[in-house]
Amino acid sequence: MVVAPAPRLQSIAWGDAAPRKRVLLPERERQHRSLTIGIALAIGAHVMWGVFPLYWRMLDSVPSVALTAHRIVWSFACLLLLSLIVPKIRRDAFRLPDRRTLVIHAVAAAMIAANWLAFLYAVATDRVLQASLGYYINPLVNVVLGVVFLGERLRPIRWSAVAVAAIGVTVMSTTGKGVPWIALTMASSFGVYGLMKKQAPRGAIAGLTLETGLLCPIALAYLLARASPIDAADVSPAIGALLVLGGLVTISPLVLFSVAAKRVPLSTLGILQFVGPTLQWIVGVVVFHEPIGAAQFWGFLFVWSGVVIFILSGSRAFRA
Repeated sequence: MVVAPAPRLQSIAWGDAAPRKRVLLPERERQHRSLTIGIALAIGAHVMWGVFPLYWRMLDSVPSVALTAHRIVWSFACLLLLSLIVPKIRRDAFRLPDRRTLVIHAVAAAMIAANWLAFLYAVATDRVLQASLGYYINPLVNVVLGVVFLGERLRPIRWSAVAVAAIGVTVMSTTGKGVPWIALTMASSFGVYGLMKKQAPRGAIAGLTLETGLLCPIALAYLLARASPIDAADVSPAIGALLVLGGLVTISPLVLFSVAAKRVPLSTLGILQFVGPTLQWIVGVVVFHEPIGAAQFWGFLFVWSGVVIFILSGSRAFRA
């Protein structure tokens, strides 16, 4: 009579199961970790965008359109170099895009170019506060786009947070002089950009490489068309270095944002975007001494009240 070695089989089964338990995380834990990383990357991106005016103000001698063209060219150069160095990115970046991929990234490219131009014009013309207003409006645009196009749902408490923030944005908009077209351009363009990146089939860096690659011929043609010996003589080595470095400065937060957009719901991503404009608002008032009225202070408080409500509602959901 042969007796099956049951204890040994149990030991092997336990030995096989234990590594799987350590390696394969539960689905909810993986989602939570992915969301946490995405939120951290989104905050990092918006902190960088918040202090951008300090960098681009050093290049205020360069016209806004030319500066936008330089950002595109040097951003593409940095991304191309990165794609050549990293094999995983290279395989994705140098694949020929299908029609859907090309359309999505072409729309994203047009939106980010419009956003860059409006922002640099705001910095060059001492309108950093209006640029910050644009980024205050943008999260509300993202929430609407997420609900309308992606089917994302918000609980009533989060809708109340959006409503409170909207009141603050309305107060800041109506206390200015005339229609804040810079702010509206920046908000709408970056909102659509976020929507496109949410659906973009390519990875963050490969997608940015394709987008700046689509814009690069136009930017190069513009720079070559306006080039002259006089223009070249006016560019000091320091300005030239800042223009080149501007490519790396530009792509760093965009890469972080693109990765975050894959991990974080668009509505939540929109609320996190209040970090950047708040820092820009502080830079505009404290560093550049742009005038600010009492009504804009009230608008600022309303916006951040909405942000706090939204964040607290999110932390309760995580605990649940």
